[in-house]
Amino acid sequence: MARKYKRLRYEDRRTIEKMLKAGDSVVMIAGALGVHRDTIYKELNRSGTDQHTYTADVAQATL
Repeated sequence: MARKYKRLRYEDRRTIEKMLKAGDSVVMIAGALGVHRDTIYKELNRSGTDQHTYTADVAQATL
């Protein structure tokens, strides 16, 4: 079951980065983290990156 209103931690961002580089879909990543797919899309937009350029370090630095 998905967690409500979960803030992403650095470890979550590392998972996002790793799964994106492996070619996993946003839906698969959201399922692995237990969040809604919109959370992943918002994370990509917030960090100013896309599915091909996302890195956990850059995303963490934009907080």
